[in-house]
Amino acid sequence: MQVHEPTMLAVKCFARSSKELGMSRIGKKPVGLPSGVSASVSGQTIEVKGPKATRSFTAADDVTITVNEDNVSVEPRGKSKRARQQWGMSRTMIANMVTGVSTGFKKELEINGVGYRAQVQGSILKLSLGYSHDVNFEIPEGVSVTAAKPTEIAVEGTDEQLVGQVAANIREWRKPEPYKGKGIRYKGEFIFRKEGKKK
Repeated sequence: MQVHEPTMLAVKCFARSSKELGMSRIGKKPVGLPSGVSASVSGQTIEVKGPKATRSFTAADDVTITVNEDNVSVEPRGKSKRARQQWGMSRTMIANMVTGVSTGFKKELEINGVGYRAQVQGSILKLSLGYSHDVNFEIPEGVSVTAAKPTEIAVEGTDEQLVGQVAANIREWRKPEPYKGKGIRYKGEFIFRKEGKKK
C-alpha cells in the first residue's frame, strides 16, 4: 500500500484550523512555581513573590489566570484573535516574572579597544571609550551594574526587559566597529569583520 506524503494544501488547512480553534503552544503550558516562589491573584492582577523580589502584572480581561499548588495557568476567554494574542503574551509575562524573582536576569558586555575601560562609582558607570571625555552613564533603579574587570560589564535585575534595555543603552555608546572590532559588544556576540583598505 502506497503512503502519500501530506500536501502543502493539507498542511496549510491544518495550520489554519489550529488558529481558528484558538490554539497557543505557549499559552496552554502552565508556568511552574519553583521552591521559594509563591503567587496570588486578585481580579486580573497576579503577584509573584520570590527570594529576589516581588513583582506584579495586570492581564487584560481576555484571559483568566488561575494559581494552582505548584503552577500558574492561563486560559483565554473566547476564541477571538485578541484573546489568543493575550493568552500567549500573558503566559510569557508571568513566566518572566517567576524567573526574575527566583534567579533573575543577566546581560554581560565586553569592551574591546586600547584604553577602553569601565568603572562603577556609586550609581554611575564611567566609560572611557576614546572620546575627549568619559561617559557618565547613570544606572537606573531596578538593575545593578558591576564591572569585575575594566573590560567587563554585567547588568542584572529581576525585569528581563529592563535588563536588556539598559545593556543595549550601554552598548549604544560605542557599538563595535567592523574593522578592528573596537567597542562594546555582548558577551559571545559575533562581529562581522571587514577588511581594511590596502595601501
